Amino acid sequence: MLIKNKIVIGALCAGLFLAACAEKEMKKTEPVAVAPAAVVDEAPSFTNPIIPNGADPWLQFYKGNYYLTTTTWTSQLVMRKSPTLAGLANATPINIWSESEADRCCNFWAFEFHRLMSPQGYRWYVMYTSGTKDNFDGQHLSVIESDGDDPMGPYTYKGSPMPKSWNIDGTYLTLNNQLYLLWSEWQKDEQLLWIAKMSNPWTIVGERTIISRPTYEWEKSGMKVNEGPEVLQKDGKTFIVFSASFCNTPDYKLGVLELTGTDPINPSSWNKIDKPFFEKANGVFGPGHNGFFKSPDEKEDWLVYHGNSSAEQGCGQTRALRAQKFEWITNGNKLLPNFGKPVASGEKVKSPSGENGPLVAQVQGTTVQLVNKANQLCLSSVLENGQTRVVQAACDAANAQWVLDYTSDGQYRLVNGQGLFLSQQNAGEYSVAPWQNLAQQQWKISTLESPPEAPTAWVSINNQSNAKNFAAQNCSTANAQDCTAWRIQPVGELAISSIQSGKVVTIASDKTTSKKSSPKIELNEWSKQAVQRWQFVHTDNGFYSITNDAKQCVSVANKSIVPGMVLVAGECGDKSSQWSVEFLANGVQKISNRQSGLVMDVASCGVANHTPLAQAPFLNTICQQFRLLPVH
Repeated sequence: MLIKNKIVIGALCAGLFLAACAEKEMKKTEPVAVAPAAVVDEAPSFTNPIIPNGADPWLQFYKGNYYLTTTTWTSQLVMRKSPTLAGLANATPINIWSESEADRCCNFWAFEFHRLMSPQGYRWYVMYTSGTKDNFDGQHLSVIESDGDDPMGPYTYKGSPMPKSWNIDGTYLTLNNQLYLLWSEWQKDEQLLWIAKMSNPWTIVGERTIISRPTYEWEKSGMKVNEGPEVLQKDGKTFIVFSASFCNTPDYKLGVLELTGTDPINPSSWNKIDKPFFEKANGVFGPGHNGFFKSPDEKEDWLVYHGNSSAEQGCGQTRALRAQKFEWITNGNKLLPNFGKPVASGEKVKSPSGENGPLVAQVQGTTVQLVNKANQLCLSSVLENGQTRVVQAACDAANAQWVLDYTSDGQYRLVNGQGLFLSQQNAGEYSVAPWQNLAQQQWKISTLESPPEAPTAWVSINNQSNAKNFAAQNCSTANAQDCTAWRIQPVGELAISSIQSGKVVTIASDKTTSKKSSPKIELNEWSKQAVQRWQFVHTDNGFYSITNDAKQCVSVANKSIVPGMVLVAGECGDKSSQWSVEFLANGVQKISNRQSGLVMDVASCGVANHTPLAQAPFLNTICQQFRLLPVH
């Protein structure tokens, strides 16, 4: 049987989140004069294709960032994020999940992530197609669940709706507070669209019903195919946009079903429009496996899809990620989407509205404090007389916390509890303001040089607009450089996640550790255990003990400086149990041992559970790069 690579795209539960938090008065504050951020006049733009190998894209804008997944054909789920659509082209690919179980390890296709309500609050559910390493005959859907409200995870495996049958391209439909699963499955020589009710995001209940089969000639090019169902809803109307014909032909295209009845399980409730809605044009072939997303200001509807640049290309890695705005039209009494024609490669496209803000957003990411070397005060924002001001203050309050969020090209942004972004107006003048995609709102973090015999881990925070270092206010010290030296203090309980696998740093159980030695440190799937929860406790000069509630610290076995020595859960206090955290130019973290200068490294670049960690020279591979993720 001929099978193809797929990904599903449907727009649920994403969009702009606006919030304001009450600020508490703080002690020992030193007010700083602020000015409003300048307005950006130039409209951002991008060109298609955004990513050359971007099959089966799923894209959403959520709380200040676009998030994107594309098919990998490996045993890893990859995600990218960026505050701009164009920025996704160079965004760091992060593996948020990997699998080594034989029955669900390989050939990952068609990732989707949906924000749905759970008993614990909103969680992200990633549904994907996977199977066995030998062939595509075992492909079926699986679902993982985020620990919190961050699409980047960490995630735990929840289950498969239909583990014993071949099924692909899963997506969710929510209608009248009932969750449904939509997917594609073969019956004889036809690939069909199916639906079933769900009791939770990974379990189906009741009957499985066919709601669409290829009936028109435009659905039968190469093979008889209906697949990639995606939900589109507007003004009380529900549509399913699906991909028709075989993906290996240039005639792969989009069709539309409209829900005209009241029961989506009943096939007669669905009406198929008799003409395709999106097909080859302008040098783009096989446009399909689409999804939908809203612009940052939620005023525009956008289509994301993959397409080829020649008629000879098919279902492989030539399928490129593309996006364009679409409109709605009224045809008689019917409201229908109008996708237009694929935009030609290289044609300049105006970016989604709202990318230049003004945007207030509670960005997801690592919460930190910025502590100055000269005065040991924290960078804070405080509400005074109706105005939010940037100040130096004590570090014991919530308004001394910031989310550190990577943008692009080695730059970060700092977001306070009100969803406002740190900006530099002039030297010594700082403000917080809504995001406006300004250079003055973006910062480069660099580790300051120190002598090899007495290493330190202080950093400078350099503004993109004027190359000025962020400086403590009213700073008086014998060493002026201390006024621009900072340490980045991670806040709260964190998971330390490998960007190679998405698995997290864990203290091994007794089953894998000799009773005569300290427990080894390894990587495992996130399971919410205490042995996976870490705090970063400052020792001195920007170094941290990575410890847990049991007062165990991540250490180097035998206090060794030898490359390849494994990491263990040992005693705290020694320099072999102290680490620096460097925020790299690609938005992830390098964790270096104070005593040896070597870095935390994933043995053999493994993705399986119980993969050990060791120290090694820094080679700048993804097996030596991590993310610090807040956990609940």
